[in-house]
This record gives sequence, C-alpha cells and structure tokens, in this order.
Amino acid sequence: MKALQGIGDFLDIGGPVVWILAAMSIIALSIILLKIWQFVTTKPETLGNLDAALSMWRKGDRQQALDGVDRELFAGEVVEVAMQGLTQNQMEESVLREELDRVASAKLNDLRTLLPALDAIGTLAPLLGLLGTVLGMIDAFQAMEAAGTQVDPSVLSRGIWQALITTALGLSVAIPSLIAFNWMDRKIQRVATQMGDLVTQVFTHFQVDSGKK
Repeated sequence: MKALQGIGDFLDIGGPVVWILAAMSIIALSIILLKIWQFVTTKPETLGNLDAALSMWRKGDRQQALDGVDRELFAGEVVEVAMQGLTQNQMEESVLREELDRVASAKLNDLRTLLPALDAIGTLAPLLGLLGTVLGMIDAFQAMEAAGTQVDPSVLSRGIWQALITTALGLSVAIPSLIAFNWMDRKIQRVATQMGDLVTQVFTHFQVDSGKK
C-alpha cells in the first residue's frame, strides 16, 4: 500500500505531464518486448541452407538449388522467387526485379512495424520532460510571488519537484526508446543488405552461366 501511495504522490506532484510520460513508457516497453520477440522468432539474419542452395546454383544445378531453398527462412521466399523466375523464364528481368522488390519490401516493412511509434516516443519524451520542467518552474515562481518577502523553501518544493521529476522521467523514457529503435533499425538495414546480396548472387551467376552457353 505504501508503494502504491508513493507512486500516487509521485504522479500527483508531477502533474499531467508525468501521467503522459508514464503512459508513453508503458507503450514503449510493450513495443520493445514485442519487437524483440518478433526478431527472436523470425531470425531474419539466419541463412540456414541458403548458402548450400546458392552453392548448387553457382554450379549450375538449378532445380536442386531451387528445391533446397527453405521458404520458412526470412530471406528464403525472396531467393526462391528470384531462382524460380530466372529458371522458368516466366517474366522479363525488369518485371522480376520489381516483383522481388515488392516481396522484400513487404517482409522488411513487417519488421519495421511499430518502430516509427518507438522513434516518436524517443523524440517526444524529452520535449515533454522539458515542458514539465518549465511548468514546474512557473509554479515555483508563482509561489515565490505569492509569498512575497516571507519566502518559505517548502512553498517552492512542489514546483521544483515537478521540474526535476518530469526532466528525469522524460530522459528515462527517451534514452532506452532511442537505443532500442536504433539497434532494431540497424538490424533491419543489415537484413535488407543481406537480402540484396543474395538476390544479386542469384542474378549474377545465372547471367554468367547463360553467357558461357
């Protein structure tokens, strides 16, 4: 009960800004946990048997390479579409590349889901903390003005507390949110680069073998 009462006092002193920051912290934590679970379950950087399939592709074993691609892998569908399109010659190369861009973009956008919200929280939290600081200082100066020459430090405590609490809470929400966002964003960039490299290998070795023939 004392802990709950302490939290209630904390939120009461901080005012509406602290309530907003508390809600943002819960949302940010939920997004971070959800995205970590998504990265753990999808394992987007895992190549699995794609290296072996590409090795067979380079040797000219087209059908075996295609059969060896695991679609369950994050990049598996993109590699399969590239190999299948080139092997079966179902569409022009430019059209095939557009289709690969569509498939890859859909998968990468799924990884990017909710990241803009996390970025927004990391950007807005310190600004809200600054707003709370300004409001707290306004309260403190108003208390000083009302007290006149008989200024009691306890009169100023609420405004100063509000200023300090909102600043600290704003930074506490922003720092982990931005760290998590940048880590996940860079991970997605690495996955995009890896997928582009895999597709490039498929096209390059197909064109080389076709030129030899």
